[in-house]
Amino acid sequence: MRTRFALTALLATALLTSCTNSPDPKPSSPPVSNSPTPSPSPSPYPSPSLPPQPAPSPSASSEPPPPAPPTNRPSTPKPAPPASSTPKPQPAPGSSIVRSTASGGRTVALTFDDGPGAATGQVLDLLARYGARATFCLTGRNAAAYPAVVQRIRAEGHRLCDHSVSHPQPFAALSHHQAEYEIAAAEEMIVKAGGAGTKVLWFRAPGGGFTADNQGIAAANGLRPLGWSVDPRDWSRPGVAAIVGTVQRDLRPGGVVLLHDAGGDRSQTVTALRQLLPWLAAQGYTFDFPAV
Repeated sequence: MRTRFALTALLATALLTSCTNSPDPKPSSPPVSNSPTPSPSPSPYPSPSLPPQPAPSPSASSEPPPPAPPTNRPSTPKPAPPASSTPKPQPAPGSSIVRSTASGGRTVALTFDDGPGAATGQVLDLLARYGARATFCLTGRNAAAYPAVVQRIRAEGHRLCDHSVSHPQPFAALSHHQAEYEIAAAEEMIVKAGGAGTKVLWFRAPGGGFTADNQGIAAANGLRPLGWSVDPRDWSRPGVAAIVGTVQRDLRPGGVVLLHDAGGDRSQTVTALRQLLPWLAAQGYTFDFPAV
């Protein structure tokens, strides 16, 4: 009886050992459960730290970065540049160049440069014959050399113009002090030659060499710069026909004609004047002085 009990116990022990060492079969698919998955319990051991990941490079992205949002602040206007504290120079009163007659209309102003000279007496004779008045632009030296002619010019109703002391050219290249002497001294010489009551109203720069500076000097001495509107270049002696033709072609009512009574042989000018004076009268022109 004891032997059967021991054998039975031995068989039970062996069977139990076999069942414990055999592997569990794997299920074909996990079981589906409707209950929520329980959250894992925290581990008592710390998780290993991971190295920091580098930030992505802008070039690695295929899309450009979004634009910066616009600001609603109004732009500050730039301040205007400050005005220059240096005023621009203004022309002196009465320094503009005159190129027309005082009366306008169908009038003409005859002007003669460089005298008095050898031809001045003949010019005065022709003007008297036609009742014409003219303006004589005298140099200081010639006025001092022929005071009697200056006085005749005044006595016969003509007027005087300052044409510098010695007719230097180019007049525009003179310094301020040189131009001042040529203008102011010439006026004194002409007044002295003409006698008491002599007035000089204009200044004509030799060769037409006007500048803002010498025009201002003239104005400061009470002289109006005098130009012209018709120039037959009689000083170059182009021929009587050329002198007459240029005046007849270029003259307009109120014009100022430039001629010469000194500074060389002026026989062509005198002959041309004999033709021009009756032509002007026939065209209805009257004789006037330049504007002042």
